[in-house]
Amino acid sequence: MLNITLVTVGKIKEAYLSEAAASYIKRIKPYGRLNILELKAEAFSDATKDKAKKIEAARIEAVLDNKQEAQIYLMSERGALFNSLDFAATITQRQEIVLVIAGSLGFAKELENKYPQISLSPLTFPHELARVILLEQIYRAATIINNKAYHY
Repeated sequence: MLNITLVTVGKIKEAYLSEAAASYIKRIKPYGRLNILELKAEAFSDATKDKAKKIEAARIEAVLDNKQEAQIYLMSERGALFNSLDFAATITQRQEIVLVIAGSLGFAKELENKYPQISLSPLTFPHELARVILLEQIYRAATIINNKAYHY
């Protein structure tokens, strides 16, 4: 059974992305536990981007400090690339997996240097769309693990 915590900075604002996310969350439920923690996104201007990133990083760290036993991955376009089969193998190897999606500013360097990173693609996606893509890949991984007809 999957045991995944998805930590996200910010909420999904677009209705069509919320509907897609809800659909994948519903599909994942039979295959394990999925906990989604939405953290507050910090307001920023051009002059306060670095400060906002540090505040968001502190919020993320406050959650991750309570997940010492879990395998934690940051979702980043600079992270390790996996195909869907390898991603499925990766998320089943640990007791709990924590996947973190940054807000619109990305991650602070302190976090990037501390945790391993996984890439959904070398392309950069808006964090709301990245959440939907990641949820689809979690569902795909669950079907691969359970030999269900979805992946090909």
